[in-house]
Amino acid sequence: MHAFPALAKQAIEEYIRHHRVIDPPPPLSPEMQARAGVFVSLKKQGELRGCIGTFSPVCDNLSAEIIRNAIAAATEDPRFMRLRESELEQLAYSVDVLSAPVKIRTLDELDPKKYGVIVAKGGRRGLLLPDLAGVDTVERQLAITKSKAGIDPSETDVEIYKFTVDRYY
Repeated sequence: MHAFPALAKQAIEEYIRHHRVIDPPPPLSPEMQARAGVFVSLKKQGELRGCIGTFSPVCDNLSAEIIRNAIAAATEDPRFMRLRESELEQLAYSVDVLSAPVKIRTLDELDPKKYGVIVAKGGRRGLLLPDLAGVDTVERQLAITKSKAGIDPSETDVEIYKFTVDRYY
């Protein structure tokens, strides 16, 4: 397991078992000192069990960002009940580190396998990670992302940004 999902696993297990937030492990590698948006995804028996992240960094380093979002994925994802200790051994972890988003000019710049998208209108924003099962077209990707943002899927007057991720298992 890569260091990023290993840190997410450690953070979740410590929080669920002992109600304690771990500190970033010293010394921080150059990789862990970087700043970026991060999504932590939890799967149980191949099915999504939690996913929370940040569009752009809110913590001082990647290590702290992973810890924060891992605990949130386990305890705050509104789609799921809070993770139980009995589920810990059944989880698979992944961590997506996001590139800076780039505003697109045309839909031809999108590819749901390669790019994630952010859709924004007014104060509403939605994000969808790239390369997700069942999301094979740009139209489907945008419809899901608009829905997540509370924007009517038929709305065309929106800002669209693309980003890449480095996904770690």
